[in-house]
Amino acid sequence: MAEVATQAAAASTARAAPATPAGAVAIELRDVKAWYGESHILHGVSLNVHAGEVVSLLGRNGAGRTTTLRCLMGLVGKRTGAIRVNGVDTIRMAPHRIARLGIGYCPEERGIMTSLTCEENLLLPPKVAEGGMDLDEIYAMFPNLQTRRGSPGGRLSGGEQQMLAVARILRTGAKILLLDEISEGLAPVIVQALAKMIRELRKRGFTVLMVEQNFRFAAPLADRFYIMERGQIVREFSAAEVRADPSALQAYLSV
Repeated sequence: MAEVATQAAAASTARAAPATPAGAVAIELRDVKAWYGESHILHGVSLNVHAGEVVSLLGRNGAGRTTTLRCLMGLVGKRTGAIRVNGVDTIRMAPHRIARLGIGYCPEERGIMTSLTCEENLLLPPKVAEGGMDLDEIYAMFPNLQTRRGSPGGRLSGGEQQMLAVARILRTGAKILLLDEISEGLAPVIVQALAKMIRELRKRGFTVLMVEQNFRFAAPLADRFYIMERGQIVREFSAAEVRADPSALQAYLSV
Protein backbone atom coordinates (compact mmCIF):
# COMPACT_ATOMS: atom_id res chain seq x y z
CA MET A 1 0.00 0.00 0.00
CA ALA A 2 2.88 2.35 0.80
CA GLU A 3 4.31 1.76 -2.67
CA VAL A 4 0.93 2.51 -4.28
CA ALA A 5 0.65 5.72 -2.26
CA THR A 6 4.13 6.77 -3.34
CA GLN A 7 3.31 6.14 -7.01
CA ALA A 8 0.06 8.09 -6.69
CA ALA A 9 1.88 11.03 -5.14
CA ALA A 10 4.45 10.97 -7.93
CA ALA A 11 1.70 10.89 -10.55
CA SER A 12 -0.03 13.87 -8.91
CA THR A 13 3.23 15.81 -8.89
CA ALA A 14 3.83 14.97 -12.56
CA ARG A 15 0.36 16.14 -13.58
CA ALA A 16 0.94 19.47 -11.86
CA ALA A 17 4.25 20.10 -13.70
CA PRO A 18 5.04 23.28 -11.75
CA ALA A 19 7.08 25.92 -13.54
CA THR A 20 10.66 26.19 -12.34
CA PRO A 21 11.73 29.74 -11.38
CA ALA A 22 14.48 31.20 -13.54
CA GLY A 23 17.88 30.26 -12.13
CA ALA A 24 16.59 27.32 -10.08
CA VAL A 25 17.94 23.85 -10.86
CA ALA A 26 15.76 22.28 -13.56
CA ILE A 27 17.85 19.12 -14.10
CA GLU A 28 20.12 17.49 -11.54
CA LEU A 29 22.09 14.24 -11.83
CA ARG A 30 24.21 12.96 -8.97
CA ASP A 31 26.45 9.89 -9.27
CA VAL A 32 24.20 8.38 -11.95
CA LYS A 33 25.13 4.95 -13.26
CA ALA A 34 23.32 3.23 -16.14
CA TRP A 35 23.30 -0.13 -17.87
CA TYR A 36 21.92 -1.65 -21.07
CA GLY A 37 21.61 -5.28 -20.06
CA GLU A 38 25.07 -6.30 -18.83
CA SER A 39 26.78 -3.31 -20.46
CA HIS A 40 27.73 -0.66 -17.92
CA ILE A 41 27.58 2.69 -19.79
CA LEU A 42 27.47 5.55 -17.25
CA HIS A 43 29.92 5.46 -14.36
CA GLY A 44 28.79 8.14 -11.92
CA VAL A 45 27.60 11.15 -13.96
CA SER A 46 26.93 14.36 -12.03
CA LEU A 47 25.69 17.56 -13.65
CA ASN A 48 23.05 20.24 -13.32
CA VAL A 49 21.19 22.59 -15.64
CA HIS A 50 19.49 25.73 -14.33
CA ALA A 51 16.13 26.94 -15.59
CA GLY A 52 16.59 29.14 -18.65
CA GLU A 53 20.08 27.81 -19.39
CA VAL A 54 21.40 26.22 -22.57
CA VAL A 55 23.97 23.56 -21.67
CA SER A 56 25.89 21.43 -24.16
CA LEU A 57 27.13 17.90 -23.48
CA LEU A 58 30.23 17.31 -25.60
CA GLY A 59 32.48 14.33 -26.18
CA ARG A 60 33.61 11.72 -28.63
CA ASN A 61 31.28 9.04 -29.99
CA GLY A 62 30.59 6.38 -27.37
CA ALA A 63 31.30 8.68 -24.41
CA GLY A 64 27.78 8.20 -22.98
CA ARG A 65 26.15 11.48 -24.00
CA THR A 66 23.02 10.00 -25.60
CA THR A 67 22.70 7.52 -22.75
CA THR A 68 22.68 10.46 -20.33
CA LEU A 69 19.66 11.96 -22.12
CA ARG A 70 17.91 8.58 -22.27
CA CYS A 71 18.67 8.06 -18.59
CA LEU A 72 16.95 11.36 -17.79
CA MET A 73 13.83 10.07 -19.56
CA GLY A 74 13.96 6.63 -17.90
CA LEU A 75 14.73 4.89 -21.20
CA VAL A 76 17.63 2.69 -20.08
CA GLY A 77 17.51 -0.82 -18.68
CA LYS A 78 18.81 0.06 -15.22
CA ARG A 79 19.86 3.33 -13.59
CA THR A 80 21.01 4.24 -10.09
CA GLY A 81 21.94 7.45 -8.31
CA ALA A 82 19.87 10.62 -7.99
CA ILE A 83 17.97 12.25 -10.87
CA ARG A 84 15.73 15.26 -10.27
CA VAL A 85 13.62 17.14 -12.79
CA ASN A 86 12.13 20.39 -11.50
CA GLY A 87 13.01 19.20 -8.01
CA VAL A 88 11.15 15.89 -8.34
CA ASP A 89 13.06 12.63 -7.80
CA THR A 90 12.55 10.56 -10.97
CA ILE A 91 14.93 7.64 -10.50
CA ARG A 92 12.03 5.17 -10.01
CA MET A 93 9.52 6.99 -12.21
CA ALA A 94 8.13 5.60 -15.48
CA PRO A 95 9.03 7.52 -18.68
CA HIS A 96 5.49 8.82 -19.29
CA ARG A 97 5.38 10.28 -15.77
CA ILE A 98 8.77 11.91 -16.25
CA ALA A 99 7.46 13.58 -19.42
CA ARG A 100 4.60 15.08 -17.43
CA LEU A 101 7.11 17.04 -15.40
CA GLY A 102 7.45 19.22 -18.51
CA ILE A 103 10.46 17.60 -20.18
CA GLY A 104 10.69 16.66 -23.86
CA TYR A 105 13.25 14.47 -25.66
CA CYS A 106 14.21 14.88 -29.32
CA PRO A 107 16.20 11.73 -30.22
CA GLU A 108 18.82 11.62 -32.94
CA GLU A 109 16.61 9.36 -35.08
CA ARG A 110 13.79 11.99 -34.90
CA GLY A 111 10.89 9.49 -34.87
CA ILE A 112 8.82 11.12 -37.63
CA MET A 113 5.65 9.24 -38.63
CA THR A 114 6.33 9.00 -42.35
CA SER A 115 2.76 8.21 -43.44
CA LEU A 116 1.26 11.18 -41.55
CA THR A 117 1.37 14.73 -42.86
CA CYS A 118 3.63 17.32 -41.33
CA GLU A 119 0.71 18.89 -39.47
CA GLU A 120 -0.65 15.51 -38.32
CA ASN A 121 2.79 14.79 -36.85
CA LEU A 122 2.62 18.11 -35.00
CA LEU A 123 -0.79 17.32 -33.56
CA LEU A 124 0.06 13.73 -32.58
CA PRO A 125 1.85 14.05 -29.19
CA PRO A 126 -0.31 14.69 -26.10
CA LYS A 127 0.13 17.81 -24.02
CA VAL A 128 2.24 17.27 -20.90
CA ALA A 129 1.86 20.74 -19.38
CA GLU A 130 0.10 24.04 -19.92
CA GLY A 131 1.58 26.75 -22.11
CA GLY A 132 2.49 24.80 -25.22
CA MET A 133 2.88 26.71 -28.48
CA ASP A 134 -0.07 26.70 -30.86
CA LEU A 135 0.30 25.97 -34.58
CA ASP A 136 0.51 29.64 -35.53
CA GLU A 137 3.45 30.17 -33.15
CA ILE A 138 5.18 27.05 -34.43
CA TYR A 139 4.71 28.02 -38.06
CA ALA A 140 6.05 31.51 -37.30
CA MET A 141 9.20 29.89 -35.86
CA PHE A 142 9.44 27.28 -38.63
CA PRO A 143 8.09 28.74 -41.90
CA ASN A 144 9.25 25.66 -43.81
CA LEU A 145 6.80 23.52 -41.86
CA GLN A 146 3.88 25.76 -42.75
CA THR A 147 4.78 25.46 -46.42
CA ARG A 148 4.97 21.66 -46.09
CA ARG A 149 2.08 21.25 -43.61
CA GLY A 150 0.20 18.87 -45.95
CA SER A 151 3.22 16.83 -47.07
CA PRO A 152 3.79 13.30 -45.71
CA GLY A 153 6.53 13.14 -43.09
CA GLY A 154 8.50 10.75 -45.27
CA ARG A 155 8.66 13.34 -48.06
CA LEU A 156 10.24 16.05 -45.92
CA SER A 157 13.94 16.80 -46.23
CA GLY A 158 16.27 15.85 -43.38
CA GLY A 159 16.31 19.45 -42.19
CA GLU A 160 12.52 19.73 -42.31
CA GLN A 161 12.20 16.47 -40.38
CA GLN A 162 14.56 17.83 -37.72
CA MET A 163 12.53 21.02 -37.41
CA LEU A 164 9.36 18.94 -37.13
CA ALA A 165 10.87 16.72 -34.42
CA VAL A 166 11.67 19.77 -32.27
CA ALA A 167 8.41 21.55 -33.08
CA ARG A 168 6.33 18.58 -31.86
CA ILE A 169 7.85 18.98 -28.41
CA LEU A 170 7.14 22.72 -28.27
CA ARG A 171 3.44 22.04 -28.79
CA THR A 172 3.27 19.69 -25.77
CA GLY A 173 4.03 22.38 -23.18
CA ALA A 174 7.42 20.94 -22.21
CA LYS A 175 9.76 23.69 -21.03
CA ILE A 176 12.84 21.48 -20.64
CA LEU A 177 14.24 20.19 -23.94
CA LEU A 178 16.73 17.36 -24.43
CA LEU A 179 18.15 17.67 -27.94
CA ASP A 180 20.34 14.91 -29.39
CA GLU A 181 22.62 15.91 -32.31
CA ILE A 182 20.02 18.12 -33.97
CA SER A 183 22.59 19.68 -36.33
CA GLU A 184 24.08 16.42 -37.59
CA GLY A 185 24.27 16.03 -41.37
CA LEU A 186 22.19 19.13 -42.15
CA ALA A 187 22.83 21.91 -44.66
CA PRO A 188 24.38 25.09 -43.21
CA VAL A 189 21.21 27.12 -43.83
CA ILE A 190 19.18 24.64 -41.75
CA VAL A 191 21.81 24.60 -39.00
CA GLN A 192 21.57 28.41 -38.86
CA ALA A 193 17.78 28.19 -38.57
CA LEU A 194 18.11 25.73 -35.67
CA ALA A 195 20.60 28.02 -33.92
CA LYS A 196 18.15 30.90 -34.30
CA MET A 197 15.44 28.67 -32.81
CA ILE A 198 17.54 27.87 -29.73
CA ARG A 199 18.26 31.55 -29.15
CA GLU A 200 14.54 32.31 -29.37
CA LEU A 201 13.70 29.50 -26.95
CA ARG A 202 16.21 30.84 -24.45
CA LYS A 203 14.55 34.26 -24.67
CA ARG A 204 11.23 32.55 -23.88
CA GLY A 205 12.67 30.90 -20.76
CA PHE A 206 13.12 27.35 -22.04
CA THR A 207 15.81 25.12 -20.56
CA VAL A 208 17.93 23.18 -23.07
CA LEU A 209 20.37 20.32 -22.60
CA MET A 210 21.83 19.38 -25.95
CA VAL A 211 24.21 16.66 -27.05
CA GLU A 212 26.39 17.91 -29.89
CA GLN A 213 29.32 16.67 -31.93
CA ASN A 214 29.41 19.96 -33.83
CA PHE A 215 31.22 22.28 -31.45
CA ARG A 216 30.99 25.19 -33.87
CA PHE A 217 27.20 24.93 -33.64
CA ALA A 218 27.12 24.61 -29.85
CA ALA A 219 29.82 27.16 -28.95
CA PRO A 220 27.89 30.41 -29.54
CA LEU A 221 24.65 29.00 -28.07
CA ALA A 222 25.54 27.34 -24.78
CA ASP A 223 26.02 28.98 -21.39
CA ARG A 224 28.07 26.03 -20.13
CA PHE A 225 29.70 22.90 -21.51
CA TYR A 226 30.24 19.49 -19.93
CA ILE A 227 32.85 17.15 -21.44
CA MET A 228 32.19 13.41 -21.24
CA GLU A 229 34.66 10.57 -21.55
CA ARG A 230 33.97 6.87 -20.95
CA GLY A 231 30.69 7.44 -19.19
CA GLN A 232 31.86 10.22 -16.85
CA ILE A 233 31.98 14.01 -16.75
CA VAL A 234 35.65 14.97 -16.90
CA ARG A 235 35.49 18.75 -17.23
CA GLU A 236 33.11 21.70 -17.15
CA PHE A 237 33.65 24.94 -19.07
CA SER A 238 31.75 28.20 -18.91
CA ALA A 239 31.00 30.11 -22.11
CA ALA A 240 33.42 32.82 -20.93
CA GLU A 241 36.24 30.28 -20.57
CA VAL A 242 35.64 28.95 -24.07
CA ARG A 243 35.56 32.46 -25.57
CA ALA A 244 38.82 33.33 -23.81
CA ASP A 245 40.60 30.17 -25.00
CA PRO A 246 38.75 28.18 -27.69
CA SER A 247 41.66 25.71 -27.90
CA ALA A 248 41.03 24.55 -24.31
CA LEU A 249 38.56 21.97 -25.59
CA GLN A 250 40.72 20.51 -28.33
CA ALA A 251 42.46 17.97 -26.11
CA TYR A 252 39.08 16.54 -25.17
CA LEU A 253 37.29 16.65 -28.53
CA SER A 254 40.00 15.96 -31.13
CA VAL A 255 40.25 12.40 -32.44
